[in-house]
Amino acid sequence: MKLGMFGLGKMGANMALRLIRGGHEVMGWSRSEGTVGEARSEGVPATTSVAEVVATLQPPRICWLMVPAGDPVDDMIAALLPLLDEGDIIVDGGNSRYTDTVRRARELSAQGLGMADVGTSGGVWGLSEGYSMMVGGPEEVVAHLRPVFECLAPGPDLGWGHIGPAGSGHFVKMVHNGIEYGIMQAYAEGFALMRRKEEFDLDLQQIAEVWRFGSVIRSWLLDLIASALEEEGQELEEIAPYVHDSGEGRWTVEEAIETAQDLPVITLALMQRFASRDEDRYADRLLAMMRRQFGGHAVKRAEEDEDGEQ
Repeated sequence: MKLGMFGLGKMGANMALRLIRGGHEVMGWSRSEGTVGEARSEGVPATTSVAEVVATLQPPRICWLMVPAGDPVDDMIAALLPLLDEGDIIVDGGNSRYTDTVRRARELSAQGLGMADVGTSGGVWGLSEGYSMMVGGPEEVVAHLRPVFECLAPGPDLGWGHIGPAGSGHFVKMVHNGIEYGIMQAYAEGFALMRRKEEFDLDLQQIAEVWRFGSVIRSWLLDLIASALEEEGQELEEIAPYVHDSGEGRWTVEEAIETAQDLPVITLALMQRFASRDEDRYADRLLAMMRRQFGGHAVKRAEEDEDGEQ
């Protein structure tokens, strides 16, 4: 098949390259000349012209978007619409909010265009291992795109599926990321507790390796923990304790509130990410002051060391 890949960040460029290696034809687009140059050096034909990409495609044209969620997706669709004809297909392979996807699919359908939403997981390893894809959209659109999904996935019938109607793919990917938050937090807390047990002098990288095989908590995330501890050292001294969130964890918690579904683990994991960014830690300072006010408890001053000395 032949398609345009709009957005050549790490995910978009790697997906384009995997498709090319699988025998498909891909023309990439980025607004950045530097990114276009990098893509070409990796073997992905690319340009900064949206019209040039569309001109290389045959009906029904497939335009795969790998741009950030929100306005960038709407802007990309707006740039494509004057260049497309009835029956052409837009694929949102980024992780958009599913409510936006439902709206976009409705608007595109009214103009005779097909749309598929593809919640995509795999990160930088997707190029070699394949991507997990949760696909939403009309049956006929997904069927037409099937060869692309089979190429991008770990296997033709592995790691991808048609989840349901428009928006369902992004909804399921949202929940996927919420679960990811909880799993990551549990691993982080467990390893932090083992590090705190100084009298055992535990080798955390060794423990990660032991758990990787046969353990009920073995996983790809655990594989990555083992690799990171080996590369960075057990103390992770060069890593700042600041954890970003992509937005999907927030959307998952907001959906839980909207539907009155209890989600304590995922919600707390999201809150912990927020806490990691609070350099001021004002709430903790106020807590310490309250303890002193009602109980006369000592307060550790900012300039004191762990033993309370100046």
